[in-house]
Amino acid sequence: MLEIVWHGRGGQGAFTAARLLGAAYTLQEGRYALAFPSFGPERRGAPMRAFTKLDERPISARSETESAGITVYLDATLYAESAPRAGGVILINTPGPVPGAVTVDAGALADGLGIPTPNTVMLGALTALLAAPALDEIERAIDLYMPPRLRARNKEAARAAFHTVRGGTARA
Repeated sequence: MLEIVWHGRGGQGAFTAARLLGAAYTLQEGRYALAFPSFGPERRGAPMRAFTKLDERPISARSETESAGITVYLDATLYAESAPRAGGVILINTPGPVPGAVTVDAGALADGLGIPTPNTVMLGALTALLAAPALDEIERAIDLYMPPRLRARNKEAARAAFHTVRGGTARA
């Protein structure tokens, strides 16, 4: 099972990205996913986490993940506050390099496309690091689960980040 932890702030779309990843993964038969958030009564801007679990067998473990195969930071300040335990891939939304992590300037990509949150940018970047789901499955999940007025820009954001990482312009 691949476990992914998303660190973000309320309003950045971490849980939406976690759900979209899970939805995209399950578009093919024989693939299962579970996505859920972890936050309290905090308000917009407060740190929160979301989780995605991907497997080729039904998933029964519904507990939070502490040691993930991949950790995604939608806000780089959260990396300093909660640096992950050893092991696993780290993906951070930041313009500068971070030793041992893959970085993508999701803020700049989102701003350039007129998107207020970095979630689908980071989802596209993450997809470039995974064997499954494929980018077209991410786009299909966006079509299925996002309002029509948001679909085109969010698919474009995911594609741009995917090609940034696959093209080698992301910092590793």
